[in-house]
Amino acid sequence: MSDMITVPLHAVAHGRTGDKGNRANISLIPYVAAAYPLLQEQVTPERVLQLFRHKGATDVKRYDLPNLTAMNFVIDNALEGGVNSALSQDLHGKTLSFMLLGEVEVTVPKSCIPAGSRYL
Repeated sequence: MSDMITVPLHAVAHGRTGDKGNRANISLIPYVAAAYPLLQEQVTPERVLQLFRHKGATDVKRYDLPNLTAMNFVIDNALEGGVNSALSQDLHGKTLSFMLLGEVEVTVPKSCIPAGSRYL
């Protein structure tokens, strides 16, 4: 039996979203440090851009923060014009981290999933 499991990103990490104008940033922090290099391989800027392209996103830059075992994605044009012009109910894009965490799946060893998770 394989030790690897494919799960939604939220089973392995948590996130937080911020905004500046029409640019969103999403931090991604794994619950278990051993998951960090696996997330670096699988949660790429290209994959994140594809997820947010329908919102008008045009570019994604990922900043790796290895001392924090975290990464930050900066997503250009993801807020439909920003707080002053968007018709979205989520003007600041605070729910975008939930979109990333819920829509992206990753394959990790079961040891990268916190104890007590429903995915174990």
